[in-house]
Amino acid sequence: MPVTETARHTLHTLFKAALGAVEPGAALAPHLDRVGERLRNEGLQRLVVAGFGKAAIPMALAAQERLGALISSGLVIAPHGTPPFKKGELETIEVAFAGHPHPDSAGEAAARRIMAQAHTCGERDLLLLLISGGGSALLAAPAEGITLEEKRVTAHLLMAAGADIFELNCVRKHLSAVKGGQLARLAFPARVMALMISDVPGDRLDVIASGPAVADPTTFGDALGVLGRFGLTDRVPPAVRQRLEQGNAGMVAETPKPDDPLFATVESIVAARNRDALSAAAGTAQALGLEVNISEEIVAGEAREAGRRLAHEALRCRANLSAGQRGCLVSGGETTVTVRGTGRGGRNQELALAFALEVAATPGITLLSAGTDGIDGPTDAAGAIVDGETVPLARRAGLDPVASLADNDAYPLLDACGALLRCGPTGTNVMDLQICLITGGSVTP
Repeated sequence: MPVTETARHTLHTLFKAALGAVEPGAALAPHLDRVGERLRNEGLQRLVVAGFGKAAIPMALAAQERLGALISSGLVIAPHGTPPFKKGELETIEVAFAGHPHPDSAGEAAARRIMAQAHTCGERDLLLLLISGGGSALLAAPAEGITLEEKRVTAHLLMAAGADIFELNCVRKHLSAVKGGQLARLAFPARVMALMISDVPGDRLDVIASGPAVADPTTFGDALGVLGRFGLTDRVPPAVRQRLEQGNAGMVAETPKPDDPLFATVESIVAARNRDALSAAAGTAQALGLEVNISEEIVAGEAREAGRRLAHEALRCRANLSAGQRGCLVSGGETTVTVRGTGRGGRNQELALAFALEVAATPGITLLSAGTDGIDGPTDAAGAIVDGETVPLARRAGLDPVASLADNDAYPLLDACGALLRCGPTGTNVMDLQICLITGGSVTP
């Protein structure tokens, strides 16, 4: 039988609590109040808003609600397909829609407008940046000599090879006219305040949306090193390799570094992070009477390997529980998928299928693995909910879970088993969550 309704309901409740803790309106409120105070206390003339990311519209709505008439102008970039907002809700902030995860010409046009907007700011202006996950793709402004298609091909090669967010963004910054602190350089000497919803492990400011207002500690040499590690040096477009090599030789200006005086006028704040979502899920689980353990380790690496590790942890936990005793393991992070097959799925679906294979036929273990943005790969699912019956159910239906995993084809199998989690775009993005319910003995959670 599929996942029990009791387990599914509990996991939905915990996931909802996690998302509520990182909802932009609540997360940004105290920081937006400070923006108003700065305008008054520092004698600033104009407040200009720019934003980009999956949470761009909810963040803009929060800014409009808290700051209203103080906003002189604004432009935010959101992914195509983002749920619409009510007419009149955004009076002074314009919304542009662009491609994600693959940049498009609409994103480039909007990014150039934000660059021009920043460049017009003076020393008595405040540029408020609203940054969330997905911002790297949406704020697409290739450096001189690089086309959008060349940059897009490079990013695709890196993602398909299994590059993590740090490696991907290192290369992106050095192929961009705006990332890696370059937007802050355009805005100087204006004040810049960046409010961020973090979608990266460790919440590194220079990695969130490729750090457009943050000093870049990486170099052209580092970017070349990333290509070399994945065997892509000769596979990227020639113009990409040429730019990185010229930059490494000192022929192209580097991104601004931590000792650049321009960052004295920049303030960066992480308003919501993965840990906030984990803590909220854990608190709700405790209120439901579960014994909770929040993992201190970020879930990272290959999705299928992460799924296996989580499964083994769940099996160990179950072995230590008495009959009927209920536990909950909460973890989060962001895995990668090295694409070797031709199937359909996402990192959370791949993690969940690998987990299901390890716990097959074991009662009392149910896992939710999902993206907090409500999106998992190029699918309509946020992730999946699996248990010990998922794999036996698939095999009874004539499906082969091992072959599906090998072909990166988790989606059809999980869909056939009723295991996919579909919630639609959530308006936030703090990486992924894994919530595992465990019951000792043979009692179903």
